[in-house]
Amino acid sequence: YGCRHSLVDGIMRATDVMLSGKEAVVCGYGDVGKGCAQSLRGQGARVIVTEIDPICALQALMEGYEVKRVEDVLDSADLFVTTTGNKDVITLDHMRRMKNNAIVGNIGHFDNEIEMAAMEKAEDVVRENIKPQVDRWVFADGHGVIVLAEGRLLNLGCATGHPSFVMSNSFTNQVMAQIELFCHGDQYQNAVYVLPKKLDEKVARLHLDKLGARLTVLSEEQSNYLGIPVEGPFKPDSYRY
Repeated sequence: YGCRHSLVDGIMRATDVMLSGKEAVVCGYGDVGKGCAQSLRGQGARVIVTEIDPICALQALMEGYEVKRVEDVLDSADLFVTTTGNKDVITLDHMRRMKNNAIVGNIGHFDNEIEMAAMEKAEDVVRENIKPQVDRWVFADGHGVIVLAEGRLLNLGCATGHPSFVMSNSFTNQVMAQIELFCHGDQYQNAVYVLPKKLDEKVARLHLDKLGARLTVLSEEQSNYLGIPVEGPFKPDSYRY
């Protein structure tokens, strides 16, 4: 939800481009990619997804997105956004083949998700700074691509990142984890743990009033029928929300 909010915010602040009708490519359809694709579609963009995982690819297709390879859309796409956490997702060769003034940005990882180091070293590429965090890289044939935030996280470089409500959820998670370790540290080994489901639900519960929600409460009969406590936790640890 944070990326769904801040991706378009960053693109708009950086470029003022109208996204409606544009062809936008989201590289990766994990949690970040899902939010980005949804936000771009909400602006009226025609969204294409790239994926390595057949399950995520099927999810994208079932949401109505096309699934292609980056190489399939280099000459047609207006916007490329990387969300994968991988390296070299958009390469220098890719950018050489993009249409003039295609916008390239990253919201997934470090600046090696887009091959910025190779771009900076290329002798036939000239960097033209348009404004802070927005550069046009011009190739020898005269066409160029617009790179946001030097290939780093564009929602932070070109905007202000996730909104406070999203960060409140994140920080509450951390506080709950610290309280749990302080009070019950002897129950944990020196390892990485997923936050207990009951605490995860507590974090969500603390934020519901702000959004005007009223939770349904299980009756004792319903609780016994489902085999879960009235107060939760309501899902097994393996449940994928």
